[in-house]
Amino acid sequence: MTTELNFATRFHVAALSAPEGFACPDNLSLLRGAEQQGYAAIPVGCRGGGCGVCKIRLLAGEIYSKPMSSAHISAQERAAGYVLACRVFPRSDLLIEIPTTES
Repeated sequence: MTTELNFATRFHVAALSAPEGFACPDNLSLLRGAEQQGYAAIPVGCRGGGCGVCKIRLLAGEIYSKPMSSAHISAQERAAGYVLACRVFPRSDLLIEIPTTES
């Protein structure tokens, strides 16, 4: 009897501000993957796309994306590569930019 195991593929995610990055399986959102690896550079909010706190910019790589509210990601932002880290899943190694918030 052969048992086939389904392992997630892991991709490397690096940020301009913290290039050491983290490994993220393709079955976890970038935010969940970062949290599991102890990578605290991505801000955490509601974890479900409702607050927009985890907004990042994808600079290179491929992702799968769940729907995102235009209240948090406008069409112009989406065209410029902005996504919510809680709503996207890696499909290749990624380079991201984590916007800084000004007080």
